[in-house]
Amino acid sequence: MKDSVLPDKNVTAGSVPRTLVISPNWIGDAVMAQPLLQLLRAAHPQRPIDVLAPPAVSPVWRQMAEVDQVLETPFRHGALQLRERWKYARLLRRRGYADAYVLPNTIKYALIPWLAGIKRRVGYKGESRHGLINVMHHDETPPRPMVAFYAALATAPQALQDAARRAALPKPRMAVGAQQIAEVLRRHGIDPARPLVAFAPGAEFGGAKRWPAAHFAGLAQALLARDGATQIALLGSPKDQPACAEVAAGVAGGALFNLAGSTSLAEAIALIAASAAVVANDSGLLHIASALNRPVVALYGPTDPDHAPPFSDMAAALSLRLACAPCKQRECPLGHQDCMVKLTPELVWRSLQPMLPLG
Repeated sequence: MKDSVLPDKNVTAGSVPRTLVISPNWIGDAVMAQPLLQLLRAAHPQRPIDVLAPPAVSPVWRQMAEVDQVLETPFRHGALQLRERWKYARLLRRRGYADAYVLPNTIKYALIPWLAGIKRRVGYKGESRHGLINVMHHDETPPRPMVAFYAALATAPQALQDAARRAALPKPRMAVGAQQIAEVLRRHGIDPARPLVAFAPGAEFGGAKRWPAAHFAGLAQALLARDGATQIALLGSPKDQPACAEVAAGVAGGALFNLAGSTSLAEAIALIAASAAVVANDSGLLHIASALNRPVVALYGPTDPDHAPPFSDMAAALSLRLACAPCKQRECPLGHQDCMVKLTPELVWRSLQPMLPLG
């Protein structure tokens, strides 16, 4: 696969048209949009698919077999930059796109394929994008699960209404090569001969989605008591460093690697691929683990597990489903965060233990 900030000038319109997919801005959403690419590839097996994605999200798309080239957006977050978008669209025009799928709901991203002269521009209504989007889909109330939400764009508007069709949708899938995994394990001093379990204690959306650090530490102690050879990797962005440091401080002994902020997203993806199991809040790393088909325990509090569930063959989506949940708030409006606090390490251990390889 090729990837670049600017479109490859050597790629010009030819006999085979191309498809452009404009990525969501969130890692988890990008993963859950992957079945859309599977459907597009099935409909046009010979048509290359390019993805235009923010730099922070592009490593996710690079691990998807359907993607021919990842183009990284050069635009500043939140800025219209109309002149810059027009210049970029002129570069895209030369690549011969037959269609574009605009996954963000903003006008800014709908402008790009319109300015590029791409004839078929598919997306949701979003910010009143009539004209910019000419194959217009409308969202339902209540909202669809995210995989179905994006996959619907591969069909005629309103064609994926019934539950049976949604159930038949492909699952998100990513793949990581053995050499890529081996290099990352070596770089971080992780023994490939010993079992590895990954924890993702962070959540970009807000503190309400985070399972308490003390609970993660308690779960780590249960893992190490079961098998002292187990290695535990704490994964996350630099923003997750305080939470991961708190987890690490609560674990006595054992091989625990606090890698929050110390890995690139591509490295985190490889570490998840190498893991025997993953425990994660409702976050981008959770959905990466699911797309890599790792055994996963997903922890839900203020968000709805039915809206963005894990799709691994072996998965547990844990939610206490309290009366106050899902509130979908960044911070607990009641101040107690019972939806996560009362989800005890013992409850999570019951789901995780059967997923682990025999010691």
